Amino acid sequence: MRAAIRAEGLVKDFGDVRALDGVDLDVPEGTVLGLLGPNGAGKSTTVRVLTTLVRPDAGSAHVAGVDVLKHPGRVRSLLGLCGQYAAVDEYLTGRENLQMVGELYQMRSRDAKVRARELLEWFDLAEAADRPARTYSGGMRRRLDLAAALVVRPPVMFLDEPTTGLDPRNRLALWEVVEMLAAEGTTLLLTTQYLEEADRLAHDIVVVDHGRVIARGSADDLKTRTGGERVEVVVHDREQIGAAVAALTPYGGGPLSVEQHTRRILVPVGGGARVLADVIRELDGLGVLIDDIGLRRPTLDDVFLFLTGHAAEENEPGKPPRTASGAGRRRWARDARGNSRRGLRRSHGRQ
Repeated sequence: MRAAIRAEGLVKDFGDVRALDGVDLDVPEGTVLGLLGPNGAGKSTTVRVLTTLVRPDAGSAHVAGVDVLKHPGRVRSLLGLCGQYAAVDEYLTGRENLQMVGELYQMRSRDAKVRARELLEWFDLAEAADRPARTYSGGMRRRLDLAAALVVRPPVMFLDEPTTGLDPRNRLALWEVVEMLAAEGTTLLLTTQYLEEADRLAHDIVVVDHGRVIARGSADDLKTRTGGERVEVVVHDREQIGAAVAALTPYGGGPLSVEQHTRRILVPVGGGARVLADVIRELDGLGVLIDDIGLRRPTLDDVFLFLTGHAAEENEPGKPPRTASGAGRRRWARDARGNSRRGLRRSHGRQ
């Protein structure tokens, strides 16, 4: 399968801070890649390089087969970008925002109006279409921002923490949009601090830390690498922890973890429910009283802590300011329009 996004050896320094230190990525067409990493890992810097907003100090990158460094205007005409903050013009209505983006990409006025109407319906913004965007809620602005990124039906989308700050209902609504885009064949690169987001949406996941790729694979692959299934036992009496550990050790597929203050014992196992039943019988036979017991699979949170020792947050030091305004989107679209008419014709042909 051909790669829609490919990066090799990306390096980027901001002063004394090395944001990227040899990042390699390969995203097949029609798939969703989840890019995860702790605070300062380099996720947003990677997105900025791939979307032509930042030039790397070393390495190469291609989006939809086009060299990001040699043909940035053409690359911009082939991708959609939704950043962490809604880049809409607050003084224009929702309809005017979408029509403006279409016209900046040289769509005919009539076609831009039709596309704007389609997207307003799709994102449940039709009733608010003629209100200024400054009157929209945070969730509505986010939906309008994503709609603007889809005006020219890009084959490749970059979503940089698109659900940051949204309530659970709006977050779920955007997840459904991402799933629909993926089902229609759009290639997506998603950075997120919500690990359940990557678990649900991503076909493959790349974990970065200190500007380097430290793990890659499907969510299930990464969870298995973390240790597979685990039996978790909470004993009633702290004095029985030693007896419980002795009983559980033969079942362990790796080192046991003991939390004295919570009386909790974690043991990696293989065999699932059968092993759980054997453990219960063993502890009961020894007279070890149990407050709680269960079989647990690692989550992506566990993967994160296992691989990086950090929480999944985004606040990269040394990076340039975010483009977070309607004016920024207009500049970006004008560059795409002015630098590559042929690329724009290709993207319009998908409508």
